Amino acid sequence: MASAVTEPNLQRNLHLHLLSAEQVELAKVLVEMGQAHLFEHWEPGVDDDEKKAFFDQVSRLNSSYPGGLASYIKTARELLADSKAGKNPFDGFTPSVPTGETLTFGDDSFMSFEETGVKEVRKAAFVLVAGGLGERLGYNGIKVALPRETTTGVCFLQHYIETILALQDASCKLAEGECQTKIPLVIMTSDDTHSHTVELLESNSFFGMEPNQVKLLKQEKVACLDDNDARLAVDPRNKYRIQTKPHGHGDVHSLLYSSGLLTEWRDAGLRWVLFFQDTNGLLFNAIPASLGVSAARQYHVNSLAVPRKAKEAIGGITRLTHADGRSMVINVEYNQLDPLLRATGFPDGDVNCETGYSPFPGNINQLILELGPYIEELTKTGGAIQEFVNPKYKDASKTSFKSSTRLECMMQDYPKTLPPSARVGFTVMEPWLAYAPVKNNPEDAAKVPKGNPYHSATSGEMLVYRANSLILRKAGVQVADPVQQVFNGQEIEVWPRVTWKPKWAVTFKEVKNKVGGSSSISQRSTLVIKGRNIFVKDLCLDGALVIDVADDKEVKVEGSVQNKGWILENVDYKDTSVPEELRIRGFRINKIEQLVKSEP
Repeated sequence: MASAVTEPNLQRNLHLHLLSAEQVELAKVLVEMGQAHLFEHWEPGVDDDEKKAFFDQVSRLNSSYPGGLASYIKTARELLADSKAGKNPFDGFTPSVPTGETLTFGDDSFMSFEETGVKEVRKAAFVLVAGGLGERLGYNGIKVALPRETTTGVCFLQHYIETILALQDASCKLAEGECQTKIPLVIMTSDDTHSHTVELLESNSFFGMEPNQVKLLKQEKVACLDDNDARLAVDPRNKYRIQTKPHGHGDVHSLLYSSGLLTEWRDAGLRWVLFFQDTNGLLFNAIPASLGVSAARQYHVNSLAVPRKAKEAIGGITRLTHADGRSMVINVEYNQLDPLLRATGFPDGDVNCETGYSPFPGNINQLILELGPYIEELTKTGGAIQEFVNPKYKDASKTSFKSSTRLECMMQDYPKTLPPSARVGFTVMEPWLAYAPVKNNPEDAAKVPKGNPYHSATSGEMLVYRANSLILRKAGVQVADPVQQVFNGQEIEVWPRVTWKPKWAVTFKEVKNKVGGSSSISQRSTLVIKGRNIFVKDLCLDGALVIDVADDKEVKVEGSVQNKGWILENVDYKDTSVPEELRIRGFRINKIEQLVKSEP
Protein backbone atom coordinates (compact mmCIF):
# COMPACT_ATOMS: atom_id res chain seq x y z
CA MET A 1 0.00 0.00 0.00
CA ALA A 2 2.75 2.44 0.95
CA SER A 3 4.41 1.95 -2.41
CA ALA A 4 1.20 2.80 -4.25
CA VAL A 5 0.31 5.89 -2.24
CA THR A 6 3.05 8.02 -0.74
CA GLU A 7 0.98 10.65 1.08
CA PRO A 8 1.32 9.75 4.81
CA ASN A 9 -2.13 11.00 5.84
CA LEU A 10 -3.67 9.04 3.01
CA GLN A 11 -1.76 5.85 3.92
CA ARG A 12 -3.10 5.94 7.47
CA ASN A 13 -6.62 6.41 6.20
CA LEU A 14 -6.82 3.84 3.46
CA HIS A 15 -7.50 0.20 4.09
CA LEU A 16 -7.30 -2.27 1.26
CA HIS A 17 -10.86 -3.38 1.89
CA LEU A 18 -12.05 0.21 1.36
CA LEU A 19 -10.59 0.82 -2.08
CA SER A 20 -10.46 -1.04 -5.35
CA ALA A 21 -7.17 -1.26 -7.26
CA GLU A 22 -8.48 1.42 -9.63
CA GLN A 23 -9.23 3.74 -6.69
CA VAL A 24 -5.75 3.20 -5.22
CA GLU A 25 -4.37 4.27 -8.60
CA LEU A 26 -6.62 7.36 -8.59
CA ALA A 27 -5.40 8.29 -5.11
CA LYS A 28 -1.85 8.03 -6.42
CA VAL A 29 -2.69 10.25 -9.40
CA LEU A 30 -4.25 12.90 -7.15
CA VAL A 31 -1.17 13.04 -4.93
CA GLU A 32 1.21 13.12 -7.89
CA MET A 33 -0.84 15.95 -9.41
CA GLY A 34 -0.48 18.12 -6.30
CA GLN A 35 -3.89 17.38 -4.78
CA ALA A 36 -2.76 16.02 -1.37
CA HIS A 37 -4.73 18.85 0.33
CA LEU A 38 -7.91 16.86 -0.39
CA PHE A 39 -6.85 14.36 2.32
CA GLU A 40 -5.45 16.78 4.94
CA HIS A 41 -8.48 16.63 7.22
CA TRP A 42 -8.98 12.83 7.01
CA GLU A 43 -8.73 10.85 10.25
CA PRO A 44 -8.19 7.08 10.43
CA GLY A 45 -11.33 5.01 11.05
CA VAL A 46 -13.64 8.05 10.79
CA ASP A 47 -16.34 8.43 8.11
CA ASP A 48 -15.16 5.44 6.06
CA ASP A 49 -18.40 5.43 4.05
CA GLU A 50 -17.87 9.09 3.16
CA LYS A 51 -14.30 8.29 2.05
CA LYS A 52 -15.63 5.53 -0.21
CA ALA A 53 -18.19 7.98 -1.62
CA PHE A 54 -15.33 10.44 -2.25
CA PHE A 55 -13.54 7.89 -4.42
CA ASP A 56 -16.78 6.99 -6.22
CA GLN A 57 -17.04 10.69 -7.15
CA VAL A 58 -13.38 10.82 -8.19
CA SER A 59 -13.91 7.73 -10.39
CA ARG A 60 -16.85 9.45 -12.11
CA LEU A 61 -14.91 12.69 -12.64
CA ASN A 62 -11.99 10.68 -14.03
CA SER A 63 -13.96 8.49 -16.43
CA SER A 64 -16.23 11.24 -17.78
CA TYR A 65 -13.36 13.51 -18.90
CA PRO A 66 -11.28 12.63 -22.00
CA GLY A 67 -7.81 11.74 -20.69
CA GLY A 68 -9.00 11.58 -17.06
CA LEU A 69 -8.37 13.89 -14.10
CA ALA A 70 -4.61 14.11 -14.71
CA SER A 71 -5.32 15.59 -18.14
CA TYR A 72 -7.94 17.98 -16.68
CA ILE A 73 -5.51 19.31 -14.05
CA LYS A 74 -2.65 19.65 -16.57
CA THR A 75 -4.85 21.59 -19.04
CA ALA A 76 -6.20 23.74 -16.19
CA ARG A 77 -2.68 24.76 -15.14
CA GLU A 78 -1.76 25.76 -18.69
CA LEU A 79 -4.95 27.78 -19.24
CA LEU A 80 -4.75 29.44 -15.81
CA ALA A 81 -1.14 30.46 -16.50
CA ASP A 82 -2.21 31.95 -19.87
CA SER A 83 -5.10 33.77 -18.18
CA LYS A 84 -2.84 35.22 -15.47
CA ALA A 85 -0.34 36.37 -18.11
CA GLY A 86 -3.18 37.98 -20.10
CA LYS A 87 -2.29 35.89 -23.16
CA ASN A 88 -4.49 36.55 -26.20
CA PRO A 89 -5.74 33.21 -27.65
CA PHE A 90 -5.83 34.88 -31.08
CA ASP A 91 -2.20 36.06 -31.14
CA GLY A 92 -0.77 35.62 -34.62
CA PHE A 93 -4.20 35.22 -36.26
CA THR A 94 -5.69 37.63 -38.82
CA PRO A 95 -9.50 37.68 -39.17
CA SER A 96 -11.33 37.69 -42.49
CA VAL A 97 -14.90 37.04 -43.64
CA PRO A 98 -15.43 33.34 -44.41
CA THR A 99 -17.46 31.98 -47.33
CA GLY A 100 -21.08 31.06 -46.80
CA GLU A 101 -24.57 31.24 -48.19
CA THR A 102 -26.95 34.15 -47.48
CA LEU A 103 -30.59 33.23 -48.11
CA THR A 104 -33.66 35.37 -48.74
CA PHE A 105 -36.87 33.80 -47.49
CA GLY A 106 -39.33 32.73 -50.15
CA ASP A 107 -37.26 33.28 -53.29
CA ASP A 108 -36.55 30.48 -55.80
CA SER A 109 -33.12 29.73 -54.34
CA PHE A 110 -34.54 29.46 -50.80
CA MET A 111 -37.32 27.11 -51.93
CA SER A 112 -34.89 24.97 -53.90
CA PHE A 113 -32.60 24.61 -50.85
CA GLU A 114 -35.67 23.77 -48.71
CA GLU A 115 -36.66 20.95 -51.06
CA THR A 116 -33.11 19.55 -51.07
CA GLY A 117 -33.06 19.74 -47.26
CA VAL A 118 -36.35 17.87 -46.90
CA LYS A 119 -34.98 15.09 -49.14
CA GLU A 120 -31.81 14.89 -47.00
CA VAL A 121 -33.47 15.02 -43.59
CA ARG A 122 -34.34 11.31 -43.54
CA LYS A 123 -30.54 10.78 -43.41
CA ALA A 124 -30.16 13.09 -40.40
CA ALA A 125 -30.07 12.77 -36.62
CA PHE A 126 -30.98 15.66 -34.31
CA VAL A 127 -29.17 16.55 -31.09
CA LEU A 128 -30.81 18.89 -28.57
CA VAL A 129 -28.53 20.43 -25.97
CA ALA A 130 -30.77 20.83 -22.92
CA GLY A 131 -28.67 20.89 -19.77
CA GLY A 132 -30.06 24.16 -18.39
CA LEU A 133 -32.78 25.17 -15.97
CA GLY A 134 -34.89 28.27 -16.52
CA GLU A 135 -33.67 30.11 -13.39
CA ARG A 136 -32.11 32.93 -15.42
CA LEU A 137 -35.56 33.45 -16.97
CA GLY A 138 -37.34 33.57 -13.63
CA TYR A 139 -38.73 30.07 -14.20
CA ASN A 140 -37.95 27.13 -11.92
CA GLY A 141 -38.57 24.26 -14.34
CA ILE A 142 -36.50 22.97 -17.23
CA LYS A 143 -36.39 25.36 -20.15
CA VAL A 144 -37.73 22.91 -22.76
CA ALA A 145 -40.95 22.56 -20.70
CA LEU A 146 -41.76 26.28 -21.14
CA PRO A 147 -44.57 27.10 -23.58
CA ARG A 148 -43.18 28.28 -26.91
CA GLU A 149 -46.35 30.37 -27.13
CA THR A 150 -49.40 30.53 -24.86
CA THR A 151 -52.10 30.59 -27.57
CA THR A 152 -51.86 26.77 -27.70
CA GLY A 153 -49.55 26.21 -24.69
CA VAL A 154 -47.32 23.86 -26.73
CA CYS A 155 -43.93 23.62 -24.98
CA PHE A 156 -40.58 23.89 -26.75
CA LEU A 157 -39.86 20.14 -26.57
CA GLN A 158 -43.26 19.23 -28.02
CA HIS A 159 -42.76 21.72 -30.87
CA TYR A 160 -39.29 20.34 -31.64
CA ILE A 161 -40.45 16.72 -31.67
CA GLU A 162 -43.57 17.45 -33.74
CA THR A 163 -41.41 19.33 -36.28
CA ILE A 164 -38.93 16.44 -36.57
CA LEU A 165 -41.89 14.05 -37.11
CA ALA A 166 -43.35 16.38 -39.77
CA LEU A 167 -39.95 16.55 -41.52
CA GLN A 168 -39.75 12.74 -41.31
CA ASP A 169 -43.13 12.43 -43.06
CA ALA A 170 -42.30 15.06 -45.68
CA SER A 171 -38.95 13.39 -46.42
CA CYS A 172 -40.54 9.96 -46.76
CA LYS A 173 -43.04 11.33 -49.29
CA LEU A 174 -40.10 12.34 -51.50
CA ALA A 175 -38.35 8.98 -51.08
CA GLU A 176 -38.30 6.50 -53.93
CA GLY A 177 -40.17 3.35 -52.90
CA GLU A 178 -40.55 2.20 -49.28
CA CYS A 179 -39.55 4.54 -46.48
CA GLN A 180 -39.20 3.24 -42.94
CA THR A 181 -37.23 6.25 -41.67
CA LYS A 182 -37.36 7.08 -37.98
CA ILE A 183 -35.22 10.18 -37.42
CA PRO A 184 -33.21 9.80 -34.18
CA LEU A 185 -33.32 12.51 -31.51
CA VAL A 186 -30.64 12.73 -28.82
CA ILE A 187 -31.16 15.02 -25.84
CA MET A 188 -28.14 15.99 -23.75
CA THR A 189 -29.25 16.51 -20.16
CA SER A 190 -27.47 17.32 -16.90
CA ASP A 191 -27.97 16.39 -13.24
CA ASP A 192 -30.27 19.44 -13.08
CA THR A 193 -32.51 18.49 -15.99
CA HIS A 194 -32.31 14.72 -16.55
CA SER A 195 -35.17 13.39 -14.39
CA HIS A 196 -37.46 16.30 -15.35
CA THR A 197 -36.81 15.65 -19.05
CA VAL A 198 -37.59 11.94 -18.67
CA GLU A 199 -40.80 12.83 -16.81
CA LEU A 200 -41.86 15.37 -19.47
CA LEU A 201 -41.34 12.82 -22.25
CA GLU A 202 -42.94 9.86 -20.50
CA SER A 203 -45.99 11.75 -19.21
CA ASN A 204 -46.68 12.99 -22.76
CA SER A 205 -46.06 9.70 -24.63
CA PHE A 206 -42.87 11.22 -26.12
CA PHE A 207 -45.08 13.75 -27.95
CA GLY A 208 -45.80 11.21 -30.69
CA MET A 209 -42.28 9.87 -31.22
CA GLU A 210 -41.53 6.20 -30.67
CA PRO A 211 -39.68 5.91 -27.35
CA ASN A 212 -36.74 4.11 -29.03
CA GLN A 213 -36.25 7.12 -31.35
CA VAL A 214 -35.22 9.26 -28.36
CA LYS A 215 -31.95 8.79 -26.46
CA LEU A 216 -30.90 10.83 -23.43
CA LEU A 217 -27.20 11.36 -22.70
CA LYS A 218 -26.39 12.93 -19.34
CA GLN A 219 -23.33 15.14 -19.02
CA GLU A 220 -21.32 15.04 -15.81
CA LYS A 221 -19.96 18.12 -14.08
CA VAL A 222 -16.24 18.87 -13.76
CA ALA A 223 -14.06 19.62 -10.74
CA CYS A 224 -13.77 23.21 -9.53
CA LEU A 225 -10.38 24.89 -9.21
CA ASP A 226 -9.33 26.96 -6.20
CA ASP A 227 -6.21 28.72 -7.44
CA ASN A 228 -3.68 29.19 -10.25
CA ASP A 229 -2.03 25.86 -9.33
CA ALA A 230 -5.32 24.12 -10.21
CA ARG A 231 -5.84 22.77 -6.69
CA LEU A 232 -9.20 21.01 -6.78
CA ALA A 233 -11.78 22.76 -4.59
CA VAL A 234 -13.29 20.93 -1.62
CA ASP A 235 -17.09 21.20 -1.54
CA PRO A 236 -17.91 23.78 1.16
CA ARG A 237 -20.88 21.61 2.24
CA ASN A 238 -18.97 18.31 2.56
CA LYS A 239 -15.23 17.90 3.16
CA TYR A 240 -15.34 14.45 1.50
CA ARG A 241 -16.51 15.83 -1.85
CA ILE A 242 -14.87 17.84 -4.62
CA GLN A 243 -16.90 20.88 -5.61
CA THR A 244 -18.22 20.58 -9.18
CA LYS A 245 -19.82 22.84 -11.78
CA PRO A 246 -21.11 22.33 -15.35
CA HIS A 247 -18.48 22.00 -18.07
CA GLY A 248 -20.57 23.57 -20.86
CA HIS A 249 -22.43 22.26 -23.89
CA GLY A 250 -19.19 21.30 -25.68
CA ASP A 251 -19.50 17.99 -23.77
CA VAL A 252 -22.07 16.88 -26.33
CA HIS A 253 -19.30 15.79 -28.72
CA SER A 254 -17.48 13.47 -26.28
CA LEU A 255 -20.81 12.05 -25.06
CA LEU A 256 -21.89 11.22 -28.61
CA TYR A 257 -18.50 9.67 -29.33
CA SER A 258 -18.43 7.48 -26.21
CA SER A 259 -22.10 6.44 -26.61
CA GLY A 260 -21.38 4.56 -29.85
CA LEU A 261 -24.39 6.23 -31.50
CA LEU A 262 -22.35 7.90 -34.25
CA THR A 263 -21.11 4.61 -35.75
CA GLU A 264 -24.60 3.14 -35.32
CA TRP A 265 -25.99 6.04 -37.37
CA ARG A 266 -23.29 5.72 -40.00
CA ASP A 267 -24.00 1.99 -40.37
CA ALA A 268 -27.71 2.83 -40.77
CA GLY A 269 -26.87 5.10 -43.71
CA LEU A 270 -27.24 8.46 -41.98
CA ARG A 271 -25.22 11.41 -43.30
CA TRP A 272 -25.92 14.45 -41.09
CA VAL A 273 -26.01 15.47 -37.42
CA LEU A 274 -27.94 18.64 -36.55
CA PHE A 275 -27.27 20.33 -33.19
CA PHE A 276 -29.66 22.84 -31.67
CA GLN A 277 -30.26 24.61 -28.36
CA ASP A 278 -33.18 24.57 -26.01
CA THR A 279 -35.23 27.78 -26.36
CA ASN A 280 -35.26 29.26 -29.85
CA GLY A 281 -38.85 28.88 -31.00
CA LEU A 282 -38.06 29.72 -34.64
CA LEU A 283 -35.00 27.56 -35.25
CA PHE A 284 -36.79 24.86 -37.27
CA ASN A 285 -37.87 27.46 -39.85
CA ALA A 286 -34.21 27.51 -40.86
CA ILE A 287 -33.47 23.77 -40.81
CA PRO A 288 -34.71 22.53 -44.22
CA ALA A 289 -32.99 25.24 -46.30
CA SER A 290 -29.78 25.12 -44.21
CA LEU A 291 -29.55 21.35 -44.57
CA GLY A 292 -30.09 21.87 -48.32
CA VAL A 293 -27.11 24.27 -48.31
CA SER A 294 -24.96 21.67 -46.49
CA ALA A 295 -25.81 19.04 -49.10
CA ALA A 296 -25.42 21.33 -52.13
CA ARG A 297 -22.15 22.93 -50.93
CA GLN A 298 -20.84 19.68 -49.36
CA TYR A 299 -20.06 21.45 -46.08
CA HIS A 300 -18.48 19.33 -43.35
CA VAL A 301 -19.58 22.03 -40.89
CA ASN A 302 -22.41 24.50 -41.50
CA SER A 303 -23.05 27.13 -38.81
CA LEU A 304 -26.50 28.72 -38.88
CA ALA A 305 -26.28 32.46 -38.59
CA VAL A 306 -28.23 35.71 -38.74
CA PRO A 307 -27.06 39.16 -39.84
CA ARG A 308 -25.54 40.98 -36.85
CA LYS A 309 -25.02 44.66 -36.22
CA ALA A 310 -21.40 45.63 -35.56
CA LYS A 311 -20.54 45.21 -31.84
CA GLU A 312 -23.92 43.48 -31.18
CA ALA A 313 -23.63 41.05 -28.22
CA ILE A 314 -23.58 37.89 -30.33
CA GLY A 315 -20.50 36.01 -31.56
CA GLY A 316 -19.35 36.53 -35.16
CA ILE A 317 -18.44 33.68 -37.53
CA THR A 318 -14.89 34.45 -38.62
CA ARG A 319 -12.07 32.93 -40.66
CA LEU A 320 -8.82 33.14 -38.68
CA THR A 321 -5.54 32.71 -40.55
CA HIS A 322 -2.31 32.31 -38.59
CA ALA A 323 1.09 33.62 -39.64
CA ASP A 324 2.25 29.96 -39.75
CA GLY A 325 -0.39 29.08 -42.36
CA ARG A 326 -3.02 27.49 -40.09
CA SER A 327 -6.59 28.62 -40.66
CA MET A 328 -10.02 27.90 -39.18
CA VAL A 329 -13.58 29.16 -39.38
CA ILE A 330 -15.01 29.61 -35.89
CA ASN A 331 -17.24 31.68 -33.66
CA VAL A 332 -15.36 34.65 -32.14
CA GLU A 333 -17.15 36.24 -29.18
CA TYR A 334 -18.26 39.82 -29.86
CA ASN A 335 -16.03 41.28 -27.11
CA GLN A 336 -12.98 39.62 -28.73
CA LEU A 337 -13.82 40.35 -32.39
CA ASP A 338 -13.59 44.16 -32.26
CA PRO A 339 -10.16 44.33 -30.52
CA LEU A 340 -8.87 41.53 -32.78
CA LEU A 341 -9.82 43.51 -35.91
CA ARG A 342 -8.25 46.71 -34.52
CA ALA A 343 -5.02 44.85 -33.73
CA THR A 344 -4.71 43.36 -37.24
CA GLY A 345 -4.96 46.33 -39.57
CA PHE A 346 -8.64 47.29 -39.32
CA PRO A 347 -8.43 50.61 -37.40
CA ASP A 348 -12.23 50.98 -37.11
CA GLY A 349 -12.72 47.47 -35.73
CA ASP A 350 -16.08 45.76 -36.17
CA VAL A 351 -18.18 48.14 -38.33
CA ASN A 352 -21.29 47.77 -40.47
CA CYS A 353 -20.74 47.44 -44.23
CA GLU A 354 -22.97 48.70 -47.06
CA THR A 355 -25.70 46.17 -46.12
CA GLY A 356 -26.15 47.93 -42.76
CA TYR A 357 -24.76 44.87 -40.95
CA SER A 358 -21.32 43.65 -39.89
CA PRO A 359 -19.70 41.46 -42.58
CA PHE A 360 -19.19 38.84 -39.84
CA PRO A 361 -22.52 36.99 -39.48
CA GLY A 362 -23.98 36.32 -36.01
CA ASN A 363 -23.63 32.77 -34.69
CA ILE A 364 -26.91 31.32 -33.32
CA ASN A 365 -25.40 28.05 -32.05
CA GLN A 366 -27.01 25.65 -34.46
CA LEU A 367 -24.60 23.37 -36.29
CA ILE A 368 -25.03 20.91 -39.13
CA LEU A 369 -22.15 18.41 -39.33
CA GLU A 370 -21.53 15.80 -41.99
CA LEU A 371 -21.38 12.49 -40.12
CA GLY A 372 -18.40 10.82 -41.91
CA PRO A 373 -15.85 13.62 -41.36
CA TYR A 374 -17.30 14.17 -37.85
CA ILE A 375 -16.56 10.56 -36.86
CA GLU A 376 -13.09 10.84 -38.42
CA GLU A 377 -12.31 13.93 -36.34
CA LEU A 378 -13.71 12.54 -33.08
CA THR A 379 -11.69 9.35 -33.56
CA LYS A 380 -8.61 11.59 -33.28
CA THR A 381 -9.84 13.80 -30.41
CA GLY A 382 -12.22 11.52 -28.49
CA GLY A 383 -14.67 14.41 -28.67
CA ALA A 384 -12.53 16.70 -26.53
CA ILE A 385 -13.20 20.36 -27.37
CA GLN A 386 -10.66 23.14 -26.83
CA GLU A 387 -11.43 24.59 -23.42
CA PHE A 388 -11.17 27.99 -21.80
CA VAL A 389 -11.13 29.24 -18.22
CA ASN A 390 -12.72 32.42 -16.95
CA PRO A 391 -11.57 33.04 -13.36
CA LYS A 392 -12.93 36.03 -11.46
CA TYR A 393 -9.80 37.44 -9.78
CA LYS A 394 -9.90 39.18 -6.39
CA ASP A 395 -7.53 41.93 -7.56
CA ALA A 396 -5.07 43.00 -10.25
CA SER A 397 -2.34 40.67 -8.93
CA LYS A 398 -4.40 37.76 -10.34
CA THR A 399 -3.13 35.48 -7.57
CA SER A 400 -6.46 34.50 -6.00
CA PHE A 401 -10.04 34.01 -7.13
CA LYS A 402 -13.27 35.52 -5.74
CA SER A 403 -14.78 32.03 -6.01
CA SER A 404 -13.73 28.71 -7.50
CA THR A 405 -13.59 28.42 -11.28
CA ARG A 406 -13.54 25.47 -13.74
CA LEU A 407 -12.67 24.61 -17.31
CA GLU A 408 -15.48 25.17 -19.82
CA CYS A 409 -16.09 24.20 -23.42
CA MET A 410 -18.61 25.21 -26.09
CA MET A 411 -20.30 23.08 -28.73
CA GLN A 412 -19.54 25.62 -31.48
CA ASP A 413 -15.77 25.43 -30.87
CA TYR A 414 -15.67 22.00 -32.55
CA PRO A 415 -14.09 23.41 -35.80
CA LYS A 416 -11.01 24.66 -33.89
CA THR A 417 -9.19 21.33 -34.31
CA LEU A 418 -10.21 20.65 -37.94
CA PRO A 419 -7.59 20.37 -40.70
CA PRO A 420 -7.40 23.21 -43.30
CA SER A 421 -8.97 20.88 -45.88
CA ALA A 422 -12.25 20.77 -43.89
CA ARG A 423 -15.12 22.51 -45.67
CA VAL A 424 -16.51 24.88 -43.04
CA GLY A 425 -19.21 27.36 -44.05
CA PHE A 426 -22.29 29.15 -42.79
CA THR A 427 -25.88 29.83 -43.79
CA VAL A 428 -27.33 33.25 -43.01
CA MET A 429 -31.10 33.53 -42.48
CA GLU A 430 -33.16 36.63 -41.80
CA PRO A 431 -33.51 37.06 -38.01
CA TRP A 432 -37.34 37.40 -38.12
CA LEU A 433 -37.50 33.89 -39.61
CA ALA A 434 -34.98 31.95 -37.55
CA TYR A 435 -33.97 33.63 -34.29
CA ALA A 436 -36.09 34.21 -31.18
CA PRO A 437 -34.03 33.00 -28.19
CA VAL A 438 -35.58 33.05 -24.73
CA LYS A 439 -32.84 33.66 -22.18
CA ASN A 440 -33.41 36.90 -20.21
CA ASN A 441 -35.68 37.46 -17.20
CA PRO A 442 -38.15 40.39 -17.23
CA GLU A 443 -35.94 42.72 -15.16
CA ASP A 444 -32.87 42.22 -17.37
CA ALA A 445 -34.96 42.46 -20.57
CA ALA A 446 -36.51 45.77 -19.44
CA LYS A 447 -32.98 47.25 -19.15
CA VAL A 448 -32.06 46.41 -22.77
CA PRO A 449 -31.46 49.63 -24.78
CA LYS A 450 -34.37 50.56 -27.04
CA GLY A 451 -34.09 48.96 -30.46
CA ASN A 452 -31.97 46.02 -29.26
CA PRO A 453 -33.52 42.52 -29.00
CA TYR A 454 -35.00 41.61 -25.58
CA HIS A 455 -34.41 37.82 -25.84
CA SER A 456 -37.12 37.28 -23.20
CA ALA A 457 -40.17 35.00 -22.90
CA THR A 458 -42.26 38.04 -23.94
CA SER A 459 -40.32 38.72 -27.14
CA GLY A 460 -39.83 35.00 -27.85
CA GLU A 461 -43.59 34.44 -28.05
CA MET A 462 -44.35 37.61 -30.00
CA LEU A 463 -41.64 36.80 -32.54
CA VAL A 464 -43.32 33.45 -33.25
CA TYR A 465 -46.52 35.34 -34.20
CA ARG A 466 -44.53 37.85 -36.27
CA ALA A 467 -42.72 35.11 -38.21
CA ASN A 468 -45.95 33.21 -38.93
CA SER A 469 -47.73 36.44 -39.96
CA LEU A 470 -44.88 37.38 -42.33
CA ILE A 471 -44.78 33.87 -43.82
CA LEU A 472 -48.54 34.08 -44.55
CA ARG A 473 -48.05 37.59 -46.01
CA LYS A 474 -45.37 36.23 -48.32
CA ALA A 475 -47.85 33.53 -49.39
CA GLY A 476 -50.40 36.19 -50.38
CA VAL A 477 -52.55 36.61 -47.25
CA GLN A 478 -53.35 40.19 -46.23
CA VAL A 479 -52.11 40.26 -42.63
CA ALA A 480 -52.66 43.49 -40.72
CA ASP A 481 -49.73 45.50 -39.37
CA PRO A 482 -48.81 45.06 -35.69
CA VAL A 483 -49.50 47.47 -32.85
CA GLN A 484 -47.00 48.44 -30.14
CA GLN A 485 -47.75 47.32 -26.57
CA VAL A 486 -45.72 47.24 -23.37
CA PHE A 487 -45.44 44.03 -21.30
CA ASN A 488 -43.03 43.66 -18.36
CA GLY A 489 -41.45 47.00 -19.32
CA GLN A 490 -40.69 45.85 -22.88
CA GLU A 491 -42.19 47.64 -25.86
CA ILE A 492 -43.18 44.89 -28.28
CA GLU A 493 -44.81 44.56 -31.71
CA VAL A 494 -48.05 42.60 -31.33
CA TRP A 495 -49.00 40.80 -34.54
CA PRO A 496 -52.09 38.63 -35.07
CA ARG A 497 -51.64 35.48 -32.99
CA VAL A 498 -51.10 33.01 -35.83
CA THR A 499 -49.83 29.52 -35.05
CA TRP A 500 -49.91 26.14 -36.76
CA LYS A 501 -48.83 22.57 -36.09
CA PRO A 502 -45.66 21.59 -37.99
CA LYS A 503 -47.58 18.80 -39.76
CA TRP A 504 -49.64 21.52 -41.54
CA ALA A 505 -46.50 22.96 -43.14
CA VAL A 506 -42.74 22.60 -42.54
CA THR A 507 -41.65 24.42 -45.72
CA PHE A 508 -42.73 27.61 -47.47
CA LYS A 509 -43.87 25.59 -50.49
CA GLU A 510 -46.36 23.73 -48.25
CA VAL A 511 -47.69 27.02 -46.87
CA LYS A 512 -48.15 28.39 -50.40
CA ASN A 513 -49.99 25.22 -51.45
CA LYS A 514 -52.44 25.56 -48.53
CA VAL A 515 -53.44 29.23 -48.74
CA GLY A 516 -55.07 30.87 -51.72
CA GLY A 517 -57.57 33.38 -53.01
CA SER A 518 -57.93 36.66 -51.21
CA SER A 519 -57.63 36.07 -47.44
CA SER A 520 -57.22 38.67 -44.69
CA ILE A 521 -56.45 38.57 -40.95
CA SER A 522 -57.00 41.59 -38.67
CA GLN A 523 -54.45 42.63 -36.03
CA ARG A 524 -56.62 41.53 -33.09
CA SER A 525 -57.20 38.06 -34.58
CA THR A 526 -56.05 34.61 -33.50
CA LEU A 527 -55.67 31.75 -36.00
CA VAL A 528 -54.80 28.24 -34.77
CA ILE A 529 -54.31 25.46 -37.36
CA LYS A 530 -54.12 21.97 -35.87
CA GLY A 531 -54.74 19.57 -38.77
CA ARG A 532 -52.74 18.35 -41.75
CA ASN A 533 -55.03 18.91 -44.76
CA ILE A 534 -56.45 22.37 -44.05
CA PHE A 535 -56.78 24.79 -46.96
CA VAL A 536 -57.36 28.49 -46.29
CA LYS A 537 -59.05 30.26 -49.17
CA ASP A 538 -60.87 33.62 -49.30
CA LEU A 539 -61.01 33.79 -45.49
CA CYS A 540 -61.77 37.11 -43.81
CA LEU A 541 -60.85 36.70 -40.12
CA ASP A 542 -61.58 39.25 -37.40
CA GLY A 543 -61.60 37.36 -34.11
CA ALA A 544 -60.47 33.88 -33.03
CA LEU A 545 -60.61 30.79 -35.26
CA VAL A 546 -59.36 27.35 -34.20
CA ILE A 547 -59.30 24.63 -36.87
CA ASP A 548 -58.77 21.23 -35.27
CA VAL A 549 -59.49 18.31 -37.60
CA ALA A 550 -58.19 14.75 -37.86
CA ASP A 551 -55.17 14.19 -40.11
CA ASP A 552 -57.13 12.09 -42.61
CA LYS A 553 -59.82 14.75 -43.07
CA GLU A 554 -59.57 17.55 -45.61
CA VAL A 555 -61.16 20.89 -44.81
CA LYS A 556 -61.47 24.16 -46.72
CA VAL A 557 -61.72 27.30 -44.59
CA GLU A 558 -63.38 30.26 -46.32
CA GLY A 559 -65.83 33.08 -45.80
CA SER A 560 -66.07 35.64 -43.03
CA VAL A 561 -65.39 34.87 -39.35
CA GLN A 562 -66.06 37.60 -36.81
CA ASN A 563 -66.30 37.30 -33.02
CA LYS A 564 -65.02 38.93 -29.80
CA GLY A 565 -61.86 36.83 -30.05
CA TRP A 566 -59.03 36.29 -27.58
CA ILE A 567 -57.43 39.29 -25.95
CA LEU A 568 -54.09 39.90 -24.24
CA GLU A 569 -54.30 41.05 -20.61
CA ASN A 570 -51.32 42.51 -18.75
CA VAL A 571 -49.86 40.53 -15.86
CA ASP A 572 -47.38 41.86 -13.29
CA TYR A 573 -44.32 39.59 -13.18
CA LYS A 574 -44.15 40.16 -9.41
CA ASP A 575 -47.71 38.82 -8.89
CA THR A 576 -47.06 35.37 -7.40
CA SER A 577 -50.73 34.34 -7.77
CA VAL A 578 -50.07 34.00 -11.53
CA PRO A 579 -48.19 30.92 -12.85
CA GLU A 580 -44.48 31.54 -13.50
CA GLU A 581 -44.67 30.77 -17.22
CA LEU A 582 -47.22 33.61 -17.65
CA ARG A 583 -45.58 36.05 -15.21
CA ILE A 584 -42.31 36.01 -17.14
CA ARG A 585 -44.25 37.08 -20.29
CA GLY A 586 -46.20 39.90 -18.68
CA PHE A 587 -49.51 38.86 -20.28
CA ARG A 588 -52.14 36.17 -20.29
CA ILE A 589 -54.66 35.33 -23.01
CA ASN A 590 -58.32 35.80 -22.13
CA LYS A 591 -60.27 33.50 -24.47
CA ILE A 592 -63.56 35.40 -24.71
CA GLU A 593 -65.09 34.03 -27.89
CA GLN A 594 -63.94 31.85 -30.80
CA LEU A 595 -65.14 29.71 -33.66
CA VAL A 596 -63.86 26.12 -33.43
CA LYS A 597 -63.97 24.16 -36.66
CA SER A 598 -63.53 20.48 -35.87
CA GLU A 599 -65.40 18.81 -38.74
CA PRO A 600 -64.87 19.08 -42.49
